[in-house]
Amino acid sequence: METEELLKKVRRIEIKARGLSNNIFAGEWQTAFKGRGMAFSEVREYQYGDDVRDIDWNVTARFDHPYVKVFEEERELTVILMVDVSGSLDFGSDGMTKRQMATEVAATLAFSAIENNDKIGVIFFSDHVEKFIPPKKGRKHILFIIRELLTFQPQSQRTNIGEAVAFMTNAIKRRCTVFVLSDFFDPKDYSQELQIANRRHDVVAVQIYDKRMQELPNVGLMKVKDAETGDELYVDTSSKRMRRAHHEWWVSTQHRLEEELTHARVDCVHLRTDEDYVKGLMGLFRMRK
Repeated sequence: METEELLKKVRRIEIKARGLSNNIFAGEWQTAFKGRGMAFSEVREYQYGDDVRDIDWNVTARFDHPYVKVFEEERELTVILMVDVSGSLDFGSDGMTKRQMATEVAATLAFSAIENNDKIGVIFFSDHVEKFIPPKKGRKHILFIIRELLTFQPQSQRTNIGEAVAFMTNAIKRRCTVFVLSDFFDPKDYSQELQIANRRHDVVAVQIYDKRMQELPNVGLMKVKDAETGDELYVDTSSKRMRRAHHEWWVSTQHRLEEELTHARVDCVHLRTDEDYVKGLMGLFRMRK
């Protein structure tokens, strides 16, 4: 991608993402993803029912009367975007690929975080962690992330969600909000890694998918290729049995995903590439209030 073209794309995404975060998601972000950490606020006299572990012994000794520390929720968050860069994200049947939508959604979430004075970091993953951008603040950092989202080329085309989630859990010590942006096409079981991660952090799944994963068009004989393995085959889409089998596979895959996310207590939003992702994100934000 030429430098001039890249700058235009970065600017276009910045304008759209910043506009959404300022005009549509303003106020929604803080209530949906408020800080879970606790920061010291003040001391006050001990009251019946207070936790004795909160007693400030230095102040208590000074005034010869029990005082307790009062804490308040930290408003500053650390946000981690885990972005799937495997081969299957390059697919798109209606003008926008899954990777393009993932880029716009990630940029919108990043600007929403920055507008609330939160830190933002990114993990690009395939079947391993391809790149880790540590959390920072500021517009310059956001623009660097958008450039990486637009231009990053993975070494592998395959997917391993569990390994990426385990890396995040070990790498990020302080509690944070984690968005996993993926189509979740991974035959391996990653439910245990999600459960462990969601105990320490606040994990949210953002599934990005194409309508053709739900239903095949009736266009006769069609050559299809697995973007992750390179395997090719011909599919007779004029066959009702074939189209029905494909749809049943999709329903089964989604059911498995929902079971794993529910078991791990991970919230999820499903975004289709030919639909407005703003409505989906707004629904997610309101669900978490």
